[in-house]
Amino acid sequence: MSANLLAIFYLVSGVLFILALRGLSSPETSRRGNFYGIIGMAIAIGVTILSIGNFSTGFVFLLVFLLIGGSIGAFIAFKIPMTAMPELVAGFHSLVGLAAVFVAISAFLNPEVFNLGFPGNIKIASLIEMSLGAAIGAITFTGSVIAFLKLRGLMSGSPITFLGQHFINLALGVILIGLVIYLCNTQKEYLFWSLIAISFLVGVLLIIPIGGADMPVVISMLNSYSGWAAAGIGFTLENSALIITGALVGSSGAILSYIMCKGMNRSFFNVILGGWGATEDSSKSVSKEQKPVKNGNADDAAFLMKNASSVIIVPGYGMAVAQAQHALREMVDSLKKNGVKVSYAIHPVAGRMPGHMNVLLAEANVPYDEVFELEDINNDFANCDVAYVIGANDVTNPVAKTDPQSPIYGMPILDVEKSKSVLFVKRSLSPGYAGIDNDLFYRENTLMLFADAKKMTEEITKSL
Repeated sequence: MSANLLAIFYLVSGVLFILALRGLSSPETSRRGNFYGIIGMAIAIGVTILSIGNFSTGFVFLLVFLLIGGSIGAFIAFKIPMTAMPELVAGFHSLVGLAAVFVAISAFLNPEVFNLGFPGNIKIASLIEMSLGAAIGAITFTGSVIAFLKLRGLMSGSPITFLGQHFINLALGVILIGLVIYLCNTQKEYLFWSLIAISFLVGVLLIIPIGGADMPVVISMLNSYSGWAAAGIGFTLENSALIITGALVGSSGAILSYIMCKGMNRSFFNVILGGWGATEDSSKSVSKEQKPVKNGNADDAAFLMKNASSVIIVPGYGMAVAQAQHALREMVDSLKKNGVKVSYAIHPVAGRMPGHMNVLLAEANVPYDEVFELEDINNDFANCDVAYVIGANDVTNPVAKTDPQSPIYGMPILDVEKSKSVLFVKRSLSPGYAGIDNDLFYRENTLMLFADAKKMTEEITKSL
């Protein structure tokens, strides 16, 4: 395939990737966005294979590994539940980072294959590009692995800190810059391997001090890292598709990280440095056994909601775990038949990743015009008769507005406590993902419904 034709096809795939991002910006067009992304990636992969031009044994190996990797990816996608999607995304980010490292190693050891020069005499620009791609890729790999372990529960979600941690990170960052400069001057192989090894270590040290409450930001941040790693390698290989795709992923991930930080009223650097998650002894609230709570059942909840004029549903990760979205939709349909106005309130960090709740509600065919973001619905709680909180915890905790020592202090929350009545569906009084007690449990207008979210919602529907 000629270079001009190759460039045209890569440009087409780049345009499709842009359309995919545009489509994914709205729930109504998300399916179309995914379709554009699939077509764009299929074109990019197909054209890359055809550009090889030499249908040798290597080409056969390429197809075999492509088939194996594609089959594994398809199997995981079919089997993975929505509740495990955050750790799946973290896992896939790690693979993108590792792929960038492997490509950089290949380009450094065999530069003549990529028209980058010869060992010991590689083009300086190419050396900088592959060094940055390898470093960012290595950081993405180990950082994503730690995020996966935390989200999966194989590693404590609490911040892991030690004395002088930030200074060590800063020193390692300076060393990495020094290694890149020294590598460009000497092109010694041991410097390149040292660069990769230190980058792997930096990835671990960056993520371990970040607490569970910040994981949505970490996921989007690692998404951005993986994009920049791919873009760096794209420059090394002079592959326009990689450059375009990497830049799109990197920039969109960075923008999403900013949006998430803004939604939590935190600075990006505060989250990355573990400032929020590292709050000392954040759970020193009064023991929950010493506080009275009001218990209710499905009949109580049905009575309150049936006699309400407006109900706001606040979904959270507990709804995802119980797979209660379809039962919730049935309950809402019953309420509408009784003339009750129902809306859904979505916090930017509800669940374990951006858009988690929106996807679940869309899966249950909840109309998009009934779903509102925090800033659009928060004022409505003061005029709401009943707020039905199903599995949400930290995003409704009033402590975020009153306790400066809390790890979620300053984070905008859904003003659920302003509703006339709050129905809180939860298995127990256990703390949320941030590891702190929820003051909303003990408010006078809160009725706790201790049960599985799906089972309780189905019982309420029967009572209605």
